Amino acid sequence: MSAGQAQGPSAVAACGRRVRSRVMRACGLALLIGLGGSQTALSQALTGDLFNPVQDGFNGQYDPLRKTPGVAGRGAVADPPAPSRIGKIPSYGTPAAAGAGQSGFDSSGRKKKAPPPPPGAPAKSLVTGPGTFFPPPPPPPPSANAHKAPLPPAMAGTVPGQPTRRKLKVDDDPFGAVGFYVGPFLTKAAVEIYAGHDSNPGRIQNGPASWFYRLAPELVMTSDWSRHSLVIDLRGSFTGYGHEFSPPPCDCVTPVASPIPNVLDRPDFNGKVIGRIDVTSASRIDTEARMQIGTDNPGSPNIQAGLVRYPIFTTLGGTLGGGQKFNRLELSGGAKFDRTTYTESHLTDGTTSGNDDRDFNQYGGFTRASYDLMPGVKPFAQVDLDERVHDINVDRSGYQRDSKGVAVRGGTTFEFSRLVTGEISIGRITRTYQDPRLDPLSGLLTAASLVWTPTALTTVKLTAQSDVGESTLAGVSGALTRDYGTEIEHSFRRWLIGTLKLGYGTTTYQGALDRRDQRVFAEGDIVYKLTRTVQVKASVRREWVRSNITSSNTDATVFMLGMRFQP
Repeated sequence: MSAGQAQGPSAVAACGRRVRSRVMRACGLALLIGLGGSQTALSQALTGDLFNPVQDGFNGQYDPLRKTPGVAGRGAVADPPAPSRIGKIPSYGTPAAAGAGQSGFDSSGRKKKAPPPPPGAPAKSLVTGPGTFFPPPPPPPPSANAHKAPLPPAMAGTVPGQPTRRKLKVDDDPFGAVGFYVGPFLTKAAVEIYAGHDSNPGRIQNGPASWFYRLAPELVMTSDWSRHSLVIDLRGSFTGYGHEFSPPPCDCVTPVASPIPNVLDRPDFNGKVIGRIDVTSASRIDTEARMQIGTDNPGSPNIQAGLVRYPIFTTLGGTLGGGQKFNRLELSGGAKFDRTTYTESHLTDGTTSGNDDRDFNQYGGFTRASYDLMPGVKPFAQVDLDERVHDINVDRSGYQRDSKGVAVRGGTTFEFSRLVTGEISIGRITRTYQDPRLDPLSGLLTAASLVWTPTALTTVKLTAQSDVGESTLAGVSGALTRDYGTEIEHSFRRWLIGTLKLGYGTTTYQGALDRRDQRVFAEGDIVYKLTRTVQVKASVRREWVRSNITSSNTDATVFMLGMRFQP
């Protein structure tokens, strides 16, 4: 039997089996549809897929109604390819600086709005030119006005058609002098009138007492310039006593000259005009003109016996100098000139005595170097040179009084948060005289001017000053004077000020006299400020002078009551 014949029956049998299988599947499907409902069965249309089933049935992964990406064939829809990112800048969903505010710095470089003005700032003008109108600022929050006095409408800018006025500075002293302007100068003037009693106006041992009056005017003018400076400070007083003094009667042939003048009236004036010219920010020119009028101090051994009144001296002088800053280092210097003259002495016997031998010119100069060590501390070193030339080479006692002086001192300035301000220094002074019979005069030189404010109500002032004065006594080179003082001022109320002053000083007459005086004083003042213009002042002062010459010991008590007027 051939191969074809052998395989024929088996092939026919296999084909019959496949036909029977398909017929049975179709009958089963028809039966299921019929069981589900006649209406559904009648509406179902036959398709070719029903007679061409796939291996996984109707709901498998090859379902023609299911779209499967990446599978070609029936009902498959392929996704388009992603675009290429080569050479392109990536773009994300949130751009750069998307969360930045409307003001300030922006990294994207976009233009932003101007920041809003701070609360209370004046609004910008809407119209420029004459009659400019400033709209009122928005009202501040309630907490901003807590415990504050409301501003006047003119200052707050709530007056229609009127610009906002400038708010004045806070006045630290509600009873201080307001002053007035004379051109560009802020001017403050005042006058004080006193009446009092002095237990020993002549400052002699067991001297007579007298009542007195005092008139003290003052004028201060300060420039109000953006550059340069000019200050005029004029202060003076005149003290008049109630009656004349005469020597005690005596049964003697030769009249005894009174140790004190018959008339003790004394003037006193001290005026300065200080100018500064700012050449550059680091260099300046300093100028000063000064004038002093006065008399010898009562009780001084230089006073002649038998005077009708004290002779008056006048000192006129000036200084011209400048300064230059080199970073923290500052160098300054200048030249000085002073002229001192005395009036004639009128004696009780009707004669006069000239004082030309006391008139002299003083030429001098100084140089100073300071370094800004730290904020508030500026140490310095200073050297002063001067020469005194008298109009008459030989004085009334036959001595040549021309002399030369050298003073060297060092110190520092202070300014610690405005609590301690001022200057303090110490050094040595030496003065040599043309006459060999007069010994050189030398000694410690002290100077200080400090203001300490421990509290807002209390101020403490410390002062120290040294000077070498001329003398007319035979064999005496001169008088070395040192004075130290402390002043404590306390405000019990804004209108009630109390002051306590303490002082100590020495005067040494070097030479044949060999006299040394020690002076101590204590003073208490009280000021009642009625208004800015009127004040009432009361003062009591006690003085003691103790000398190695017992006949020169004196005591004095002074009471004063007066008023101060300051427009």
